Amino acid sequence: MKYPKEYLDEIKTRLKVSTVVSKYVNLKKRGKEFVGLSPFKNEKTPSFTVNDEKGFYHCFSTSEHGNIFDFIMKTQNLKFGEAVKTLANLAGIKPYTFSKSDEEREKNWQKYISIYSTYINFYHEELLKNPDSKLAKDYLKERNLTAEVVKKFNIGYVKKNPNFYETLIKKFDEKILKECGLFYFDEKKNIYAERFRDRIIFPINSITGQPIAIGGRITQKKSYLAKYINSPETQFFKKGNNLYNLDKARKFSNSSNEVFLVEGYMDVIGLSRSGIENCVANLGTALTDRQTSILNQFFDEIIICFDSDESGYKAAVRAAENSIKEIQPEKQISFLFLPGGEDPDSYVSKNGKNLFLDYFKENKILIHNFLFTHFKKQTTNSPSSLATLEKKLRSITNTIKDEFIKKYILDFFLGKISQLTPNLSKGKKFAIKHVYSLSSTKKIFNETKSLSKAELQEYSLLYLIINNLFLFKENMDLFENVEFITDQGKKIFFEIKDYIQRNNEINIEDLPTDKSLIEKINKFASIKHISNKIKKDHQKLLEIFDEMKKDLANLSIEIKISDLESKFSEDLNESTFNKIKELKKLQNIN
Repeated sequence: MKYPKEYLDEIKTRLKVSTVVSKYVNLKKRGKEFVGLSPFKNEKTPSFTVNDEKGFYHCFSTSEHGNIFDFIMKTQNLKFGEAVKTLANLAGIKPYTFSKSDEEREKNWQKYISIYSTYINFYHEELLKNPDSKLAKDYLKERNLTAEVVKKFNIGYVKKNPNFYETLIKKFDEKILKECGLFYFDEKKNIYAERFRDRIIFPINSITGQPIAIGGRITQKKSYLAKYINSPETQFFKKGNNLYNLDKARKFSNSSNEVFLVEGYMDVIGLSRSGIENCVANLGTALTDRQTSILNQFFDEIIICFDSDESGYKAAVRAAENSIKEIQPEKQISFLFLPGGEDPDSYVSKNGKNLFLDYFKENKILIHNFLFTHFKKQTTNSPSSLATLEKKLRSITNTIKDEFIKKYILDFFLGKISQLTPNLSKGKKFAIKHVYSLSSTKKIFNETKSLSKAELQEYSLLYLIINNLFLFKENMDLFENVEFITDQGKKIFFEIKDYIQRNNEINIEDLPTDKSLIEKINKFASIKHISNKIKKDHQKLLEIFDEMKKDLANLSIEIKISDLESKFSEDLNESTFNKIKELKKLQNIN
């Protein structure tokens, strides 16, 4: 049994080769390609390359070469059918079962795209060549759309009184023509009327470039007509699963990390006309999880740039609440609001590509910042209002699918709320907590509260050295890999280490360190009580020192992780995320 070509093409289209291969091979970007160690041979120098643009991998050491199906078959020892099922699941496509319903659906699909192709091509030619299309041509000229742009997007025009149904019924049966959404039955006239009559039409393609629907715009303002309409949903077209221009925009994902999501067809065409090809539009509905997920398959950052009017802003809020569910550590979602009520088409027409991209770089807002700012504007500083704000932000956070992202975005929201309530938040800031001394006197207890956990641990480590100088002179190797955190700790440690190395006769009184600092160390080092009890057991002292050295190293990692986590909650940057992962691995080793 043979899989339909369109089914295999859709899997290949939805999955970059690097996406599939990276699940089994550690890849690094090098120019337009990715490189890694060959999965077909043990090697130390990478000879394995992946090229997403051309859709293949190649191993120079073994001459293995192929597409994603070949890779899965060869590395996972699967037959072709098993590889197709594996990749279809990864691409989010239903498995093809070769049942009668699958075969019937495939036949209907071929008829469906044939109807749309015939219809779109006919009215595209009508726009270009028919004198009756003058009004449509004039409108397109006003919008600065050249013949070249019209051809690129296969734009057409359906005249006022069309009768193309009569042409199609000669080739296709009534049932499929009724179901395709291009026509509806006019009971008064007892005929099938064309849904897009007297409208400029914009073909909507599947991800593989097959026409599956149409968007239509009126050429003259008429209060009783909607400015834009889309094909109704059909067996093969779901608005929430498709995006206008995705078939073209996805091809630029190898040269661009981001994609602009705009509101309308003209915004996409306007950006493209100015040289910004990585742009798509949703189809008259709120942005869906599925649309976000599809864009995440091709791009690292989605920039949502809707019209800057009130309806555009409301649409952006809805898009933020929906799309945040799909955010991932290596992905970003940002918002861009253009000045002066501009939409992307009008802004780029007036200012050009470079100014648009400069404005984007300087003014984009990460999704969690946008949501916090939006809901904060609706809040007063009253306890009930702040409680409502926190409840809303917690509710949004709980929809996020990735647990790691969920944790840090919640931290970000709660941190922002804590800044609104400084009195309530006192002592609860997101930082390394202080450890309190168990001193018997209230004075020392209060003094100790001013010291950080890092200072207290460093004092204990320094206390052991200062009060056992000869022991550490005989075991200078213990000083290797000691990592102090504070500048003061580093300075004292260097002074003591240098003194011990330079002098044969050593004495605590001759240490070059500030005497008040030594007094402070002797006063606050929590280890001193244990140290004094086992002072004669040198082996035990050295073991304690080694353990404390590890504790200090882990605290240093903990502080670095905390700093990076705070940074990550702000920028959700992949590089920051990877640094956190590496530090946590190191923390586990220690």
